[in-house]
Order: sequence, then structure tokens, then C-alpha cells
Amino acid sequence: MKNKPAIFGKVLTPLVRWFDADYGNEDFAAIHAKPDKVEFVRVLPFVFLHLGCLGVFLAGWSWFVVATAIILYLVRMFAITGFYHRYFSHKTFHTSRAAQFAFAVLGATAVQRGPLWWSYQHRHHHKHSDEEEDVHSPTLRGFWWSHIGWITSGRNFPTDYSTVRDLTKFPELVFLNRFDSLVPFLFAVALFTLGHFLNVYFPSLGVTSWQLLVWGFFISTTILFHATSSINSLAHLLGKRRYETEDNSRNSLILALITLGEGWHNNHHRFMSATRQGFYWWEIDISFYLLKALSWTGIIWNLKPVPLAAYENSHRISNDYKISADNSHRA
Repeated sequence: MKNKPAIFGKVLTPLVRWFDADYGNEDFAAIHAKPDKVEFVRVLPFVFLHLGCLGVFLAGWSWFVVATAIILYLVRMFAITGFYHRYFSHKTFHTSRAAQFAFAVLGATAVQRGPLWWSYQHRHHHKHSDEEEDVHSPTLRGFWWSHIGWITSGRNFPTDYSTVRDLTKFPELVFLNRFDSLVPFLFAVALFTLGHFLNVYFPSLGVTSWQLLVWGFFISTTILFHATSSINSLAHLLGKRRYETEDNSRNSLILALITLGEGWHNNHHRFMSATRQGFYWWEIDISFYLLKALSWTGIIWNLKPVPLAAYENSHRISNDYKISADNSHRA
């Protein structure tokens, strides 16, 4: 009888965390000290997300919902790369509190947890990249663990708020981080409702509620998740190295295209404070172009430039990157 409360807590706590991500995380050090392992309760949300994609065989498709899925992929990828990563994690530019919150909400629709958890994990990654403490190093733990396995381990679930004190002063961000399933749920409901509206008032589009939910939420979000995760897994295995960093980060045009610029990973690991990650004009960095456009509107400002040191020959180790440091070649 004495063991029942403990057993009950082991089952209840992971379930409650689907709604309140901070529940039961008071002793962060003890949780983080646990061994890594795939936990069934943490796997279920990913199973649900992937199974939802199979709804396409029941809901069908239309050009409208396919286009919507693509647009939502691109918009939310920009929210992740431009704000979850380059703003919240690295503070490579400034913005207003209102814009900060708006893009945090938009990023939350990508179902990649809250902005503070995302930032904490990414800052931790940079501090320990490809070292034993790196929770998703493919060179140490293999492709699948770095791609998705690490997220299913309970020790990686809590947010270490002590590492993101610059963000915890905003209660609205803490709220989004704590109740990180709320925005995705409301986003899915909104898509379903919009699908019904379009079906009733614009039947010529051939859209149904289930179609828009399956394509706009499940399919778009699943592809978005795997594209983002490819930076954790593939960007440390495939591509070329311009800078002799202490980790195994690499540059990849293909990954840069599918993630709107994140594929220039070796560049980023060498000079993480720069807003731009594609340091030369031929290194396509769509997120940077969009951030630059936002800076012209005044929504964001003080974009941090690529340091001059990035163009010095002493930092290059690959003959493929022997390029003149003349200003005409710089980004």
C-alpha cells in the first residue's frame, strides 16, 4: 500500500505534463541526473502527430489545403528559425515586447515546445556541442537519438529557467512555455473551424474541416518537425566544414533550403551571435532575408552583422572555401 502513491505519481506526472509542462519539475537537478531512455508517455504525442497524417486517406485533398500546408510550413519554419533560434536563443537582434510575444505564439504552433524550453536546450547544445553533455549529438549517440529520441527522454523534458533568466522576466513567455500544448490545440481547432467555414461559404474550393486539419496541422507540422530536427542530426554528419570548430558542425545547402537558412551550421557554430548564418551571397539564408525586411518596417532592429573575423583565412580549413576576403565578396 505504501508504494501506491509513488507508482501513481510516476504515471500521473507525465500525463499532467502534457497540459502543464512545469508540473513535478521542482527538483530539476534530480530529474536531469536520471539516465537517458525512451519513455512511452513522451512518445505518444509523436505517435499521435504522425498517425494524424494518415487521415489524408479519409479526408482527401484539394489544391487549397496543399497550398495552405506549404504556406504554414514556411511561416512557422521562419518563426522557429528567426525567433525561437536567432532571437530567443541567441538574441541576435532586438524587437518589441508585443512582437516578441506574437512570434512566440506563432512559433508555438509548430509543436516544438515552448520558447524558453527551446532556448534553454539550444543554449545548452552550444555550450556542450558534441560533448558528453550534449543531449542530441549524432556523433556520440547516433542519428535516431539526435533526431527524435532525446525528446522522448524525461530527463530532457523540464526547462532549466536559470539559463534563460533574460526571458523569464516576461510572464507571458513563461505562460506559453508552461502550457506549451495550449497554442497547438487552439491552432488545430482554428484550422478545423476555418475548414468548416470555407466548406459552407466557399464550396467551390472543395475544402472540408478534416482536410484542413489533416493538411494544415498534421502533415505540415510533421514535416516541419523533421526538417527542424535534421539540423540536430544531419548537420553534424553531412556537409562541409569551413571553420575548425571544436564540434562536428557542418554546412549544407540542402539543409539550408529546407530550413530557410539553418543549414549553414558550421558558420553558425563559429559565430553564433550573427543574425545571418549564410555568410556569403551564394549561401542562401531566407530567414535572414525576411528578418532584414522586418527591420525595414521597424518591427525588429539592431541585427548583429557577421564579424570581420569570419572572412579571415586563418579560420578556414577546407580548400573548397578559399575565397578572397575582399569586401566585394563579403555578405
